[in-house]
Amino acid sequence: MTSLRNLPSVEQLLQTQQAAELVAAYGRPLTLSAIRGALDLVRARVSKRRDATLPDREGLLALAAESLSAWTRPTLLPVINATGVILHTNLGRAPLSAASIAAMDAVSRGYSTLEFDLATGKRGSRLVHAESLLRRLTGAEAAVVVNNNAAAVLLTLSALAARKRVVIARSQLVEIGGGFRVPDVMKQSGAKLVEVGTTNKTRLTDYEDALEEGAALVLRAHQSNFKIVGFTEEPEWKEIVAAAHRAGVPCVDDLGSGALLDTARFGLAHEPTVQESLAAGADVVCFSGDKLLGGPQAGIIVGKADLLAKIKKHPLARAIRADKLCLAALTATLLHYLKDEAEREIPAWRMIAAAPGQVKKRAKAWAAELGQGEVAASRSTVGGGSLPGESLPTFVLSLAVKSPAKFLDGLRLQSPPVIARTENDRILLDPRTVLPEQDGALLVNLMNALRKKSAAV
Repeated sequence: MTSLRNLPSVEQLLQTQQAAELVAAYGRPLTLSAIRGALDLVRARVSKRRDATLPDREGLLALAAESLSAWTRPTLLPVINATGVILHTNLGRAPLSAASIAAMDAVSRGYSTLEFDLATGKRGSRLVHAESLLRRLTGAEAAVVVNNNAAAVLLTLSALAARKRVVIARSQLVEIGGGFRVPDVMKQSGAKLVEVGTTNKTRLTDYEDALEEGAALVLRAHQSNFKIVGFTEEPEWKEIVAAAHRAGVPCVDDLGSGALLDTARFGLAHEPTVQESLAAGADVVCFSGDKLLGGPQAGIIVGKADLLAKIKKHPLARAIRADKLCLAALTATLLHYLKDEAEREIPAWRMIAAAPGQVKKRAKAWAAELGQGEVAASRSTVGGGSLPGESLPTFVLSLAVKSPAKFLDGLRLQSPPVIARTENDRILLDPRTVLPEQDGALLVNLMNALRKKSAAV
């Protein structure tokens, strides 16, 4: 029978060189907790099985080391996205430009002018950093940045339509990723939902009838990740805006994707741009910073100065405001558009603009380096709730392996992890979404995964 009296004490274990190394690496409080946890684990084992063997001091400290490693292992890690989905929501959406990363690094290393006016030496406003750029880019009178687009919509409705009627087409009462439902957001803001039209058909008269009964706003919500096709009808945005304005009611456009460039130029369906919505008469436009804009996670609100003034003053605005890193990255991203270099400098647009021939060349280089695999035609998608059903022609590296599921598991365990996809029991890796500087790491990790138990067929 094993006696727990033979277990060393916490203090005895702390006197060892092995424990000293753990303390140096993880700190004394955390190491103490891990050692106590290791002792508790052994006691629990012995209580269940009295003939269990007691580990020696090295074994106990090895258990503690395992716990310390697990507790301190980061879970937010960079990965290589070889899926072909450009704005992959689960993988962080838009990768940032080099200039955006440099801007965040610069303001995070010390103090900054986040809310300080250098000209007067007095307190300033964080709202000014992106506002002038957004006004110049979109033609809006004013702008404000918050932490994401859901927050932007919630803030706008709360500031402009709390306890008031908001008209929206029934076809736009959507749910997007993460359980974000337009009706729920409207309810949370205090706005009273007024549905018009049917699921597939909404006419201008539907809006006009609802406006005659009184309303504070007309809202259009981007359908994001789906399309209604077939027997459908919907008035143009400029017609809806004109009807609302005749009734003295402002219009809010939740564009979601944040396109500032015409996606049709790249062989995709046309995605409504912020500039187009404002030109059509929208009073307020809300959109994301980390989708087609290609910047950090942010919610951006642009529009008429009087309405934006109410939005800026609302108490919720402080709770969801953007921090200095977001504002630094966003302003650097916006500058790419102002300098007409977005396609070259913003990774998401560079991926969208990449010609199939360029992608094929990289896929061939991967196959040559690995000494195996085939280059095959395939399709890339934009993702991120933008341009549903739209895709771009691409070329992929196609690998035949014994167990595709196990191979994908192995790729995810590499450092950095590689995220790929399967099709017809083959592993597909799309160069379009792999950053050029990641090619070396990708090939090393593929070689490692292929070597394991001769994974290749």
